[in-house]
Formats: sequence, structure tokens, C-alpha cells
Amino acid sequence: MVTQPLVSIIMAVKDTASYLTDCLDSIIDQTYQNWELIAVNDHSSDQTPTILKEYSEKDSRIKYYDSDTPKLIPTLQYAYKKANGCLINRMDSDDKMPDYKIEVLVKEWLKYGKGHVIVGGTKHFVDEGQVGQGFINYENWLNEVTKTSTHYQQIYTECVIPSHCWLIHKTDFDQIDAFNPLIYPEDYDLCFRMYKAKLNVIGIDVILHHWRDRSDRISRTWEEYKDNRYFNLKMHNFFELDRNLKRPLVIWGAGKNGKDLAKLILEKESDFFWVSDNKNKINKDIYGIRIQHQNTITELDKPQILIAVSSPDNKIDIANLLKDWNKTPVEDYWFFI
Repeated sequence: MVTQPLVSIIMAVKDTASYLTDCLDSIIDQTYQNWELIAVNDHSSDQTPTILKEYSEKDSRIKYYDSDTPKLIPTLQYAYKKANGCLINRMDSDDKMPDYKIEVLVKEWLKYGKGHVIVGGTKHFVDEGQVGQGFINYENWLNEVTKTSTHYQQIYTECVIPSHCWLIHKTDFDQIDAFNPLIYPEDYDLCFRMYKAKLNVIGIDVILHHWRDRSDRISRTWEEYKDNRYFNLKMHNFFELDRNLKRPLVIWGAGKNGKDLAKLILEKESDFFWVSDNKNKINKDIYGIRIQHQNTITELDKPQILIAVSSPDNKIDIANLLKDWNKTPVEDYWFFI
């Protein structure tokens, strides 16, 4: 039905038996009824297969399979091949959906149609204790990005679209190569592919996902997520999608982030400017590059600026300073943190 399109919810499942019934119940409780859940077990060693089997027997919309290849991305690939819906969503098996999630996503998508990705807000929770401050900071930032639909403007800061809180048409998803690239973090890579394809991201100021904070999340335990700045992924995409070699390139910040960023840039080009407001670093050479005062930027013609600071206050100060200088439009400076 045109007004009730089938939504395929893609879910890779591994050793989440303790949380899985809550997750599945939250999907079954959706006010929007025309969905299918493609739940693929990734070689679990707990009761996950038993739970998936029981639920698939109770509700025909739940399709249970076992992955033929271990690890997250191959499991997602396997699941996607089984999808029948024209709209695609992804779910994490330890999280929960508010009962209105799919209805809100579909209703919003129907306003815009193909070529658009609908994104909502997220809220962390824990079974005991308190949510970690790092997750709270990320959640607050992420929800502000969603509220203002500034995903592409802030794409080099952190992953701007969480893996579980988007809705996209299957033709658009296929256009950006779906789950095929074997690149981790897979959700951040997907954001860059949306950006490259110029899909329109529509953020809605509604909490659409309840995200479980737990100590054994793969984002905390897998080697692929160990350095969660993901500078290699960011730098690859910056040079492919945004770098204009005819314009001067500036790194702002000479701390750890700035140094690590400079190493990666030196693999691609050596003629760039490096600035700081730290008097102990100005006029010093690092990796053969002389650190200059930040005011050097005012002397440059249409620079592209990579800001490698981590303090929120510094970010605000730098953005205001650039605005006062009237030196670069918004799309010509990016925060790399």
C-alpha cells in the first residue's frame, strides 16, 4: 500500500539473550503494523537462537536466520538480502524502540520521498546505575545535530547518524552500496556515503530510539572501535569529497588531535599551514612544519580549515572568531575531534 509501505528492519544479533526479549517486544508493540524484522543470528553462544526461533513462530513478521559468515557487516549483508520492504531501517538487538518509532519515520518519509533519509533523536538508558557521561555528551550533541539538520556540516566531528535511527528507500540504499563495504565503523562509513551521494537528510526533533549503555558494547570492546576519533576514515573522505587542492589548507590546533591529523595529511600533501594560540608551540617545528599564530589565517586566500580541538568552549570561541574575521563560509571549516 502506498500509504503503508512495508518497512524491513535489519537486525544482526550476537549474544544478546539478556536484552533480546525487550527488544523484540518493543518492535512487536509498534503502532505501525506493516513491517518485517529480518533477524540474523551471528554465531551466538547464548540463548539468542532459541529466543529468535520462539518469536518467529509467534509472529510471522519476524524472520529468523543464521548468518553463514561471522562478524557484524557480513551478518548485515546476509540480512539485507532477505529484505522485502521498500523502506529500510536498522535495529540493534540490545536496544528498544518507543512504540511510535516506525510510524513517525514512515509518516515523515512520505512527505519527502526518494532521495531523502529521515533521522530521529536517541536516548541512552541503563538497567542499573547511571549512563556514562561520554554517552550523554554524544547524545546531546547528536540530538542537536538532528534538531537542526546539520548532519553534513558536522560530519567530520563524529558519526552524525546512529546506526539504528534512520529510514531510507531501498533504491537509495542500494545506490550508496547498502551494507556492502567492509569498513568499520560501518555506521559512520554509511554517513559518508549518504553525503557523497548528496542524499537529503531530514532530522526530526523526536526521540525515536532507546539506546542501551552497557560495558560490553562492541563500540567499547572491538579493536575496530578502539580509537573512536576515526581520523583515517575522516581524512580519506575529506580528501575525496571536500578538499580543494587549489586552496590553502590549515590545521588549527597542535595538541594530540592536531599532531595525529598532521601525520595523516603529510601522507597526502606537505604544503599546508599549521596554527595555534598556544604561545609554547608557536614558531616551533613539528614534523618539519612550523607552527604559526592563528592570526596567520587572516592573510590566506579562501583557506580550508581543519579544527583539531576537543574542548567545547574552544569550538565555540573558534567558530565565533572565524565569523568575526568573516574569512570562511561555514562549509569551509570543519571540526576534527
